[in-house]
Amino acid sequence: MAEKIAQSALDQIFMDARTHNFWLEKPVSEATLTELYNIMRMGPTSANCSPARIIFVQSKEAKEKLKPLLMEGNQQKTMAAPVCAIIGHDLEFYEKIPELFPHNPDAKNWFNWSAEFAEQTAFRNGTLQGAYFIIAARALGLDCGPMSGFDQAGVDAEFFAGTTIKSNFLCNIGYGDAAKLDPRSPRLAFDDAAKII
Repeated sequence: MAEKIAQSALDQIFMDARTHNFWLEKPVSEATLTELYNIMRMGPTSANCSPARIIFVQSKEAKEKLKPLLMEGNQQKTMAAPVCAIIGHDLEFYEKIPELFPHNPDAKNWFNWSAEFAEQTAFRNGTLQGAYFIIAARALGLDCGPMSGFDQAGVDAEFFAGTTIKSNFLCNIGYGDAAKLDPRSPRLAFDDAAKII
């Protein structure tokens, strides 16, 4: 039976973790990015559909392609981050269902009957996987700077052309400069956001 994880782990992933906008000049290795993905992919999705698709924008050339597609306020921090992950989702994720849900390969047909239903499923579960991405990154000692504020159609055309993948959000990752953090913003209290019935 699983036990509650150590408070130090909760602190690293949630309680002390922050959104970073300033980065130390410390690279993130390909091995770390692979490990990050391999942790993230273990989080649950409906029928194990796993629609998330990620491009790790790391090279100077790739960053220059991304830069004009960012809102002005997101450009400098993204160029300074060691990596910017484009978190997307495949609208035809169901083509992988026979591989991912082998005890019921016909489950593919749950999703491919309606483009609207498939898109909702891809977005919902891809967003879940994006959250797992942040948790996994923090668990590996990385800092994150998730953000909107980009030309979605432009990113899709530049990075996902010729595919059925659509971008959802961006997440800068690396090692943040804690000295430049603002005070933590407040969160809603339980009674303001939750109810037990």
